[in-house]
Amino acid sequence: MTEHYYSKNPSAAHDEKAVIFETLGLKFRCATDAGVFSRDGLDMGTRILLEALPELSGRALDLGCGWGAVGVALGKRYPGAEILLTDVNERAAELAERNLRDNGVKNARVVCGDGFERVEGAFDLIALNPPIRAGKAVVYALFAGAARRLAPDGALYVVIRKQQGAESAQRYLETLYKKVERVAREKGYWVLRCAKPVDA
Repeated sequence: MTEHYYSKNPSAAHDEKAVIFETLGLKFRCATDAGVFSRDGLDMGTRILLEALPELSGRALDLGCGWGAVGVALGKRYPGAEILLTDVNERAAELAERNLRDNGVKNARVVCGDGFERVEGAFDLIALNPPIRAGKAVVYALFAGAARRLAPDGALYVVIRKQQGAESAQRYLETLYKKVERVAREKGYWVLRCAKPVDA
């Protein structure tokens, strides 16, 4: 079976590297490793997602956090917010913990689990760059799980490339949320804001 960045315990040999990136007006230095998503630095989709997010207060979830780019950036930019990061990949979760610490982020913590497995409570914002290669069933389950975890005025923000199914993803999201809008479009990526879950 081919191993992917969404494997629980990657067997790829460690090959750590430091990456430096700027977003939200701040500069960050983070550690990455083999066996995690976007190990060469901040990927385009995540950058576009971060820059499309509103000012943050309350509680936020970096769903499928990888090495922690979103959670680290949000935690540093909005120290008054409470940030939770989660990923199924144990190596990624360990990197995210280290990157929070190394960037001086004190208002965030990491849990390792599959989707919402170890996530508790409701969130004002959920940010997701979905693991497209894990397949539609996995990705759509994350969309549905997020609908059950939003605070009353909360929103899910999803980034997805048009050529990787943004239009069909939007149609599915519209079955879960009463309000789905495209809030950014850049270099083939769409950022969708999803609010007011149908079953709420």
